[in-house]
Amino acid sequence: MPPGAGLLCCALLAAVSLAADRQAWLQSHGLGALTLAIILGIVVGNLVPRRRDVLWAPGITIAKQQLLRAGIVLYGLRLTFQDIAEVGWAGVLIDVLMLSTTFGLALVIGTRLFKLERSTAMLIGAGSAICGAAAVMATAPVLRVRASQVTVAMATVVVFGTGAIFLYPQLYRLDLQWHLLGAGGSAFGIYAGSTIHEVAQVLAAGRAIGGAAADTAVIAKMVRVMLLAPFLIMLSAFAARSAGEPQERPVRFALPWFALAFIAAIALHSLFRLPPLLLSGALQLDTFLLAMAMAGLGLGTDRAALREAGIKPLLLGALLFCWLIGGGAAINRIVPAFLA
Repeated sequence: MPPGAGLLCCALLAAVSLAADRQAWLQSHGLGALTLAIILGIVVGNLVPRRRDVLWAPGITIAKQQLLRAGIVLYGLRLTFQDIAEVGWAGVLIDVLMLSTTFGLALVIGTRLFKLERSTAMLIGAGSAICGAAAVMATAPVLRVRASQVTVAMATVVVFGTGAIFLYPQLYRLDLQWHLLGAGGSAFGIYAGSTIHEVAQVLAAGRAIGGAAADTAVIAKMVRVMLLAPFLIMLSAFAARSAGEPQERPVRFALPWFALAFIAAIALHSLFRLPPLLLSGALQLDTFLLAMAMAGLGLGTDRAALREAGIKPLLLGALLFCWLIGGGAAINRIVPAFLA
């Protein structure tokens, strides 16, 4: 079947999500176009007759695969290597430690305590450790997971990331009394940027705290997002090695091309001054492609698959959220003191 019908549906849902994203209430709650797109996709996909699967499937597959990878590459144009200098070595080390510990905990607790599939635990871990839904989408092609697993992981990180928007301003007020993270809003900004799931959620929480905290939080978050590329490369190597049986010849490592292209896009934005109109158009296209991919993921998800996943993914997400808050505070306290 030609892919036109499925792609058209994904494009329409993406357009609706982008239009709704301009609403002040949604922006204030950190519910961006990507989150809205997958919600709409799930709703539409489970309301229309199931016989549409044959007609829509080719286009949905293209949206979830090719358009997703293209969107990840263009996402690199939002970042520069100069962002690293803004938070210093302490900020970079904090981000690295938060990523590695959060992902490691997700893998161990998810598989051993909750008996989740390893790929599901990895998706939830990537979303919690790096940049929410975008990290889940970027990790999915490397692990070659089912659409239902992606949706469950994204729902989990969205729930707790949204909760962070309301919780972190309260934590900031407590820190003003306890002085756990250092003086000023900048220290708390690094804490927020290194522990809150989504970029949009970091923005929403940061603005509720204040100017200095918001600026530092966004920079710390951007550095954390930059870690997505080396994370994908290492994860691809791990997945390739794990796929082989002990008695077999080692599996050949397949470097994900879109991770390299993602780094190249960051380098392009860092080294050259791109025309504002070109950059703006590329970022708008990126958002639209990612929204189409999210819509495709939602359209390909059945309610039965979500029910089958049960409460265990949410429990894993809750434990990781507690680690991000408590463990993240400890790491943000220790690292600057260690490097001083």
